[in-house]
Amino acid sequence: MKKYIAILYILLLAVPFTAKAQLQETRNEFDFGVNAGVNLNSVSFTPTIKQSTKQGLVGGFTGRYICEKYFSLICGVQVEANFSQRGWTEKIDPTVSTDTYSRTMNYVEIPFLAHIGFGQDKPRGVQGFIHVGPQVAYLISESEKKSWSDNVDISTLKRTNDVNYQYIPAQNKFDYGLVGGGGFEMKTGVGSFLMEGRYYFGLSDFFNIGNGDRQFTRAAHTTISVRLAYLFNVNKKQQKAKKK
Repeated sequence: MKKYIAILYILLLAVPFTAKAQLQETRNEFDFGVNAGVNLNSVSFTPTIKQSTKQGLVGGFTGRYICEKYFSLICGVQVEANFSQRGWTEKIDPTVSTDTYSRTMNYVEIPFLAHIGFGQDKPRGVQGFIHVGPQVAYLISESEKKSWSDNVDISTLKRTNDVNYQYIPAQNKFDYGLVGGGGFEMKTGVGSFLMEGRYYFGLSDFFNIGNGDRQFTRAAHTTISVRLAYLFNVNKKQQKAKKK
């Protein structure tokens, strides 16, 4: 746990470090838009549960503020409000049971990201970027697809290593962790188009940890997402007017 806290501390320092650095060029650019993509989900369970990648949808609204250019880096912050589908699909050993199981967990998530752009700094062209920062989320609903009826006692289900207590509803709805990624932004006359890949590492558990003799010591989300976004500048006209 200490190493996770250390990683979070280092990442959180990125934004204030940028703000305190010697300014080369101050900027005041605000962009707003939408994003959409696909999540490739799994859950980090201890004891381990074999899984196949579960796909889900992600999408929402994006706000970005560019505050400065420091040497060749474009520095700013980005905040999003997204609907995100997570969960897991189990790979149950067919020699032990013919059961199938999948769970979809729907979250509202808010990432707080440091934005660092590099490459062409022009009104039109291609620019690379990286994002890193913390993310919080709240579980709004969940659903299951399973091959057994609701009245079956889950303690009787046969599983490898006798791990069969993951079929209860999520006990903790609040989720938090670290997210990082990167991609490319194409700037055009009608706005910016972004393609990005991200990795989310959950630091919280959606089951109560250490709950008697039927317990997990970890039950946290891990997600790889690929998404597209469209952003338009909302204060470009104001900036042009000030220059005149």
